[in-house]
Amino acid sequence: MPAPKKSISRSLLIASAVVVSTALTAPAVSAAPKPSPKASRSAGPPATMSQVGGARLARSGTQVNLAGDVPVLPKGLSARSWIVADAESGEVLAAHNAHWRLAPASTLKMLFADTLLPKFPKTRKHRVVPSDLAGMGIGSSLVGIKENETYTVHDLWLGVFLRSGNDAVHVLSAMNGGVGKTVREMNEHADELQALDTDVVSPDGYDEHGQVSSAYDLTLIARSGLQKKDFREYCSTLRAKFPGETRKGKKGKNTRGTFEIQNTNRLLSGDYDIDQYTGIAGVKNGNTTNAGATFTGVAEQGGKVLLVTVMHPENNDHNQVYRETAHLFDWGFKAAGKVRPVGELVPPKSAQASPEPGASSSGEGAAGTKPVAHASQSGSGGIGTALGITGGVLVLLAGAAFLVNRRWPLPDLVRRRTRP
Repeated sequence: MPAPKKSISRSLLIASAVVVSTALTAPAVSAAPKPSPKASRSAGPPATMSQVGGARLARSGTQVNLAGDVPVLPKGLSARSWIVADAESGEVLAAHNAHWRLAPASTLKMLFADTLLPKFPKTRKHRVVPSDLAGMGIGSSLVGIKENETYTVHDLWLGVFLRSGNDAVHVLSAMNGGVGKTVREMNEHADELQALDTDVVSPDGYDEHGQVSSAYDLTLIARSGLQKKDFREYCSTLRAKFPGETRKGKKGKNTRGTFEIQNTNRLLSGDYDIDQYTGIAGVKNGNTTNAGATFTGVAEQGGKVLLVTVMHPENNDHNQVYRETAHLFDWGFKAAGKVRPVGELVPPKSAQASPEPGASSSGEGAAGTKPVAHASQSGSGGIGTALGITGGVLVLLAGAAFLVNRRWPLPDLVRRRTRP
């Protein structure tokens, strides 16, 4: 499943304080009916969609409140579905067919990562056997994992995030007890997040009958993933060294070199026809025959953190999904604080059982700040993370756990400060 993919150098670990206001939640949160087998290929959105996040998000077409000095939406948007959300307030600033169930492609790997990342320590090693790589779809995107070679969990996650490697997904799934168990856990986690438009059939996002998600759900999933430090680091990684194949040297000694892998998220890496987007720090892209291009991104400018998801642009120009995402980011940063929201990002079900407001998941308050250490492009473990895209340095603020009432912040809040 060849696709564009993800991240950059250890001085741009963005995360956001995702604070979700529950004031906009619809009184009865309900999911739309399950899609027909060909729902992801339908010519138009269904008449009835989910009301999760607000009744207005269940409507088809573009939902936005243009009044006063709110800027007009970008022209030329061709995506079948998109959403712009303020990650701090949880407000959905604008959306287009937000709950339309469509094929997610490799953006579904965000849910895979959010589900499995906590299970295995980075340093755990695994020797790949042939059965680990069984069942991958024809034309799958691969990072280059070889049978009978040993990889760390850290290596495998780099393969998932940077190269969208279906081989890495299948190896991690095998470590988790198999594809079937992993799919079941991913669906359970989606339900916990209230990502009720999402049905997982294959953990890697490869086109499968009945596998769907929505722009709304992918945004919820990205927000959940961004709470995890490892998720933030991997999704903001631009390039890394990946273990190669063991070979016998001239003197009969076994040697194993490395090769470089680079993130294919073009808003993070840039391309010949598109620049890096200022403040971008992940998250995930994908592309399949059925889905076309899909992308969820997070970016910060001027103290505002936005999440944007774009699905299935009908304009097939090169890098079109990134162009439309960048236009929506531009609009969102101009509109934030001016536009009246049309809905909200809902908290997960377990947030209702969270600690009291002010409780910290790490035992530290938000006042405990310290700069994040710089790293070179070939930093620790061969990772290069997003470095100085906006000319700032990151500051890590220890934040609070999920709050019961109106707020749902990330455990960590990353902010850029002016260089001294």
